[in-house]
This record gives sequence, C-alpha cells and structure tokens, in this order.
Amino acid sequence: MSLPVVLAGARGHGRTHLRNIRRLEQAGTVRLVGICELEPLSPRELAHAGYGAPGPAQSADFGALLERTGARIAVICTPIHTHTDLALTAAAHGVHTLLEKPTTPSYAEYERLLAGLAEKGTACQVGFQSLGSHAIGAIRELIADGAIGQLRGIGAAGPWVRDEAYFRRVPWAGHRALNGLDVVDGVLTNPLAHAVATALRIDGSDLAEDIAESELEQYRAHDIEADDTSCLRLRTARGTRITVAVTLCAERNAEPYVLVHGARGRITFWYKQDRVLVERTGVGPVETVHARTDLLENLVAHLSDGSGLLVPPRRTGAFMRIVEAIRTGPEPEPLPAGAWYGAPGEKAPRRIVKGIDALIEESAESLATFSELGAAWAVPPARVLPR
Repeated sequence: MSLPVVLAGARGHGRTHLRNIRRLEQAGTVRLVGICELEPLSPRELAHAGYGAPGPAQSADFGALLERTGARIAVICTPIHTHTDLALTAAAHGVHTLLEKPTTPSYAEYERLLAGLAEKGTACQVGFQSLGSHAIGAIRELIADGAIGQLRGIGAAGPWVRDEAYFRRVPWAGHRALNGLDVVDGVLTNPLAHAVATALRIDGSDLAEDIAESELEQYRAHDIEADDTSCLRLRTARGTRITVAVTLCAERNAEPYVLVHGARGRITFWYKQDRVLVERTGVGPVETVHARTDLLENLVAHLSDGSGLLVPPRRTGAFMRIVEAIRTGPEPEPLPAGAWYGAPGEKAPRRIVKGIDALIEESAESLATFSELGAAWAVPPARVLPR
C-alpha cells in the first residue's frame, strides 16, 4: 500500500523532492496528498511536475494540511531556521519526516528536535543524500581490510561556482542569523555540507561524541554574513585527522570529492557521482561506480518492514557539533579586494578567489589549512570545540 506524503517546500530545491515523490508514486510506494507553500503552486507548476488538475491539496498551514490529508510522511524542504518547528509539528501529528539538511541551525535546536521525536516516537531521516551511497560501505570495507594500509587521514574538497544571484534567491541565503533566529547558511553547513558529513561517515565518526578537536578558517568574498570559502580541520575521537576545504567562488565548477589517505595508497570518492578510484602501491588503479539508496525510499522501507534508517538525526550529531562551532565561532573574515576578482556568470556576476582551486586541492592532499599552505589572505585557524 502506498503511503500518503505531504511536501513542505516545493519550489527551489523542493522541486527535486517533488520529482522524486512523483517517481515513487509511479512505482506505487507513495502518493502525494498535500503541498505546503506560502503561495500555492500554479497549475503550470503542477503540470510541470506531472500532476494534472486539481492536483494534491495545498495550504500554507502545515499542521492543518497534515490533519486534513492523513499523511504518514512529511518531506520538509524549507528554510533552515524552520526545520525544528516543522519536524516537531509533524511528530505531534504522528507523521514521520524526511528533513532536509542541515538538521537544525544550532545544537540547542538539535537537542530539542531529538527530545521531541523521542517523546512522540516518530521516525526522522535527515536529507544527506550522499550517505545513501553504497560506495561508503565499500570504502569502509577497503579501509578495514587494510587495502591502503594504515589510515593517515581524510581530506575533502569542494570547488563550486555560485553567482551573486545565489545569495539573493531567498531572504535567508548567506545569513548567520535573520530576525533574531539562527540560520547559519554557510558553505560548510549547507551547499557543501555533504563533504563534511561524508568524510565523517567514512571514518565512522558521525555521532556527537566522535569529535575531539576542531579548527576553523572562514572567509567571504561576497557581501554576506556567512562564509563562502572555508577550511575545517577535525580530529576525531579515534584519532583521524579530517580536513574539508570548500568554496562557492571557484575558478571552475568541479565535482566535490573525499580523499582517503593510507600508508600504501589512497581512495578518491566523488560522492555526487557514487564514483570511487582506488590507487595502491604496486597495483594499477581501479575505478568503480556504486548504487545508491534513495533516502525517502529508505524511510518508506523503515516504516513498512523495519529497515534501518540510513541518516537518523542521532547520526548527524558530529555534523551538528560543527554547525555549532561555526555558529558560535568568529565571524568569517572578509577577503581583501585583491584576493578575488569579478567575472560574468550565466545569470549574474560572480566572484572568484584567486588560486582557490589549487589551494583546495592541496588542502585535500596535504590535510593542511589555507593559512598553513601560505595563502596571503589567510589567518591562523580558530580552535573551536563546542560541547
């Protein structure tokens, strides 16, 4: 029997969820019974997603929509600072959730979410899509079997291009806080959050207690509050050093990746492509592409047959400690005018940090921070270790 689903936030990234729900409808596992938006989707928008008139019920009142439709699952793709309240509204109605990442904008909100979910007994899956990749299990097996020798560290790199319009697409974009509410919409916590979460999952260090130490360098080329170019270095409780270097001001857009360093080789994982390259001493390189479990399908399976959730909130605890470190840490350093230059983009101008692509690659290779690599504009990292 297909499970009734309500989607909260059907525009922007929500269109991806709308398409995925439609795909699963055609497979007979779910059915879309409601859309929660401040402004209802037009007949044209619904038709573009494959829904004819009159389409699913629509309302700006999330709780009333859940009640009216009898939803079993809510997919929540709304501004970061609304995540906790909407997920707990769903839980109060006995509705299970697929909650977009980042889980919440602060650790206090994360604890409030965990407590509310536990009280109501509803399931929640957090939308780190990369953690559905079967490649992660394969990489962990290679490490455990000693395929690349003793683990020396993990680097992650994310050189992305986003134009100035990206930071104007919604009112909360690029904000650390808005109207007195935490948002924490920076490059590490939102667009390239998967680089952080994937590296932590590969190390088996995704719980809150798994972070022992963290160092943070945050910068911004754009006129925003949050970071658009940053480097994070962690030491996990098991002793692994993890470095994540990312930007939205790259010279060229490239696939983000996680690089696992071993004493006798290394593994590169392009996590958006589920593609893995294993390079070992004395052995030719081996490249494989892996399957991926869709997170909504996994949630449906969890409700139908008890399958384990791939990304329950508890397993985003380490990531949430990073969010809290960023929220409470120093504000991003504005880059001097000479460190970046403007260029035309497809829809709006964009800002490019000089030499950032090579710097990010070198960080992933060496596990060093921008300042350690000698970037003229970089400052020594802030040591941040929130509870």
